[in-house]
Amino acid sequence: MSGEKQEYKEQLQEFMTYLRNDAHDEARALLPELHPAEIAHLIEGMPSSERETVWRWLTADTRGAVLSHLHDDVRASLIRDMGLPQIIAATEGLDTDDIADILQSLSDQDSREILESMDRQDRERIEQVLSYPEDTAGGLMNTDAITVRPDVSLDVVLRYLRLRGELPESTDKLFVVDRDDSYLGVLRIAQIVTLQPDTTVAEAMASDFDAINVAMPEADIANHFARHDIISAPVVDDHNRLLGRITIDDIVDVIREQGGQSLTSMAGLREEEGLFSPIWISTGRRAVWLGTNLLTAFAASVVIALFDATIEKIVALAVLMPIVASMGGIAGSQTLTLVIRGLALDQVSSSNSWRLLRKEMAVGILNGLLWAVVVTLVVVFWFDDYEIGAIIAVALVINLVVAALAGVAIPLLLRRIGSDPALGGSVLLTTVTDVIGFLVFLGLATVFLL
Repeated sequence: MSGEKQEYKEQLQEFMTYLRNDAHDEARALLPELHPAEIAHLIEGMPSSERETVWRWLTADTRGAVLSHLHDDVRASLIRDMGLPQIIAATEGLDTDDIADILQSLSDQDSREILESMDRQDRERIEQVLSYPEDTAGGLMNTDAITVRPDVSLDVVLRYLRLRGELPESTDKLFVVDRDDSYLGVLRIAQIVTLQPDTTVAEAMASDFDAINVAMPEADIANHFARHDIISAPVVDDHNRLLGRITIDDIVDVIREQGGQSLTSMAGLREEEGLFSPIWISTGRRAVWLGTNLLTAFAASVVIALFDATIEKIVALAVLMPIVASMGGIAGSQTLTLVIRGLALDQVSSSNSWRLLRKEMAVGILNGLLWAVVVTLVVVFWFDDYEIGAIIAVALVINLVVAALAGVAIPLLLRRIGSDPALGGSVLLTTVTDVIGFLVFLGLATVFLL
């Protein structure tokens, strides 16, 4: 695996070297050696001018496959410059869920024209996927599930598969349904080729394989795949009627998007913002977040201003107070990250949140005591003042405990009110640790030193 990764890196580096040296013939010759997902990754890391050049080199069928792997912003920018015939050509041969993703980047009129260019069966499949929210099982599923009846023999199933000639990608099982298309269970490919030919599907199938409801959120689906270690799963409606299937490649895309969204959300960015998004769009998106951070910074400044007389008399306080706030911020961020990850994996719930809170507060107390001793020794050596050393030690312990409390409580509260913990958690946490840290440290100094 490491060898393949190294080879891929070398190919990309070689391609970019050719491109930047205007050796376009050599760069273009390398493209067929790259997987569409690799080309998509390459395009997302390019400025718009280079992106357009590479896009012109791709064939229609490659363009479709690449579009299915691109983030929304980049996909939309490329589709904007494509004519309708080119888009229609690019969508031919793609899975229904990938076509649905592309159509959602288009205007309603263009989407309708593309749908009208398809045969009736394909159009109905796409419209079915489009009728569900894109972040649910219905929006993720493919309608290419192969179904069999329970009363036929495995020999009949095998002959049926041979007549088909080709199976959809990631087909590790067939889905057993009755005459009304109600889901009954799964029949694994391995059983078809290993059991006796006269064995019936009903005898060979697994009836305890759970189906996924069409309305299940994509995060829950990803957790379901991870817990059960599966390659594909059936999707059913509220009446247990089989609608399609979800495969592991769809789940990998979900996990990739969730990982990117968590990282960008914690910085106040939208997940679809790419490296080379237009300057004005990026500026506008980030300005709102910077304004929010500015308000929280003013809140901390107001607290400091309350103790300006104390700071003027004891200059050492101004030197030391960032230590209390920054230690609290780091400790809180560690807890916050842990809890957000736990929420994403469904490991944190009302049944264990109190135990998690007690554990994190205990960690905060122990770390507070440990680093309070270290900071006190440094302060006494630096300023030769035992009182300031004792005050900063107490403030440090209190702020680390508060940071642990906030690191657990903030994401849980944001989750309860329907907000993204990764998006708002870091700002709220910073506000809490800064305000409490300054308030406790300067407050104790005012009481005991003046």
